[in-house]
Amino acid sequence: MTDRTHRTSYTDRTDQLVLNAFVYPEGHHEAAWRHPSTTPERLLDPEYFVDIAETAERGLLDAIFFADSPAVTGNVELRPGAGFEPLTLLSAIAARTEHFGLVATASTTYNDPYTLARAFASLDLISGGRAGWNIVTTAADVASANFGLTGHPSAEERYARATEFVEAVVALWDSFEEDALLVDPVAGRWADPSRVHPADYRGRYVSTKGPLNVPRSPQGHPVLVQAGSSNAGRALGGRFAEAIFTAHQRLEDAVDFAADIRTRAVAAGRSGSDVKILPGLSPFIGETEKEAAELEAEFTDLLNPAFNLP
Repeated sequence: MTDRTHRTSYTDRTDQLVLNAFVYPEGHHEAAWRHPSTTPERLLDPEYFVDIAETAERGLLDAIFFADSPAVTGNVELRPGAGFEPLTLLSAIAARTEHFGLVATASTTYNDPYTLARAFASLDLISGGRAGWNIVTTAADVASANFGLTGHPSAEERYARATEFVEAVVALWDSFEEDALLVDPVAGRWADPSRVHPADYRGRYVSTKGPLNVPRSPQGHPVLVQAGSSNAGRALGGRFAEAIFTAHQRLEDAVDFAADIRTRAVAAGRSGSDVKILPGLSPFIGETEKEAAELEAEFTDLLNPAFNLP
């Protein structure tokens, strides 16, 4: 595998916090879209998300992060349940931002390595080397029928496939080595064929020939992000992830999680410092603590218990 020490992603920073905007379009609070201060009519307006990204970049945050699911989940009558595919949306955001990381969620269960590797490599080139892939296996069993399957794979199968899937995608990204492109019209040479090679990945769950038909980006390849907290998810994150999003209610749980991930990274032949741990916060903000508490109460008063009923 090609050495990637030249990469300039935000995961290389060791002397400061990494701050990301994690955007659920309808809000992290279940009733956020109903609050009078919000604008749910803009959820299908790309300018709404560009505004969020531009604001976050001006605030010196490092990246924007979009969750995603390949299915409608929950009660679509009672909460927004459909929206933009994140890679497409991030291409629009890339054109309006300069230094901001762009992280999209994509499933290893309901994609194929070549298509996904090509899409993320394209976003990485479009953005000048700012793309990131949040690796998920998709827990929602309703997704299987959308892809012509008769059942949702077990967690064990999904994570076994995910391991192969990431290996295959990285092999495809590495199929164009650094400096493979010559772009020499005088000599009539576009690329050095000795530096372009097939991925030739064959596994139990996925296989791909390659090479990828998108050349290497300025950062080598998109940043690998992961968010699973199960034992299998931690194993995947410890082996591959450069950044892990997580959320814990107690400090001691967060400390234990970070220590476990770093131990797994070392066991996978990496350094514990190779992985940035990104704890999640969903704050209610006011001029005073009282105002913040009142705002939280306003959101909670808008909850509809029927949303979570089967």
